[in-house]
Amino acid sequence: MREIIQSSLGESMDKLQQFMNNAANIEAIEQTAQAMAGALKAGKKIISCGNGGSLCDASHFAEELTGRYRTNREPLPAVAINDPAYITCVGNDFSFEEVFSRYVEAFGQKGDVLLAISTSGNSTNVVNAALAAKNKGMTVVALTGDSDNLLRKHSDRAICAPVSAFSDRMQEIHIKVIHVLIQLIEKQLYGL
Repeated sequence: MREIIQSSLGESMDKLQQFMNNAANIEAIEQTAQAMAGALKAGKKIISCGNGGSLCDASHFAEELTGRYRTNREPLPAVAINDPAYITCVGNDFSFEEVFSRYVEAFGQKGDVLLAISTSGNSTNVVNAALAAKNKGMTVVALTGDSDNLLRKHSDRAICAPVSAFSDRMQEIHIKVIHVLIQLIEKQLYGL
């Protein structure tokens, strides 16, 4: 057991160090935080989406902004596309490929931000959300893997975790990025 624990933790640390050593990632995080804070200052909102664990990350991001992160402050307008009734309705009546894009079409507005999360970057429903957001004049931010993928191609900014044999290593970096983004947004809006 100890061997598995040490191996897993070592791999996590290696991937994180690889991510941190890439200056493009640091710049993308800074630019993303500025874009998100700017949208929120302008009275816009952030919509987030993803599948499976990535949807959990998208939900976590939205609840930290609408609730609180480290200190009390006013709630910020962020929502994750995670209503199971809505998702099953659209999945049944249209297709699973449209569950996020139809929501963006209904609620997205010019100047809003879409945070689209996909470790592969090729999840059709997430890519379709990015395309719908671009059509609405929204800024599209991708949390994805460092590969030539469709989500990265259709995003204004992409924060890319090193590709790994399993998605859990990328998801570990994604949740760290989410926490850093929230911290930077609060710093820019409230000086926290």
